[in-house]
Amino acid sequence: MEWTLEYIKVEIYIPEEYVVELANELNENGILLEGNYDYSFSTMSSIGHWRPLEGANPFDGEIGVVSSKEEIKMEFRIRAEDKEEVRRIVDRVHPYETQVMNFIPLLNEK
Repeated sequence: MEWTLEYIKVEIYIPEEYVVELANELNENGILLEGNYDYSFSTMSSIGHWRPLEGANPFDGEIGVVSSKEEIKMEFRIRAEDKEEVRRIVDRVHPYETQVMNFIPLLNEK
């Protein structure tokens, strides 16, 4: 049996107020296209937890203090060849110094 990597599932944790901007940027670059549909993504609420360490420049929170805040988990599927473009778009739009962005390979039987 042979496997190919045609698609990747992307998960991104982002403040709610940035979801529309990120979705628009991704969609304008053809990333959220599924067949005859665009803006194809899902969201769910999540609570993020973090503590900025010395040298950090936090978007939210204080150095040395544990924080938590509601954020959104965006999920969508991309073509494997679009991975670096997605990374560039997220880096441009996402406000966090360090983003939580997961790329999960979706293997297809050839």
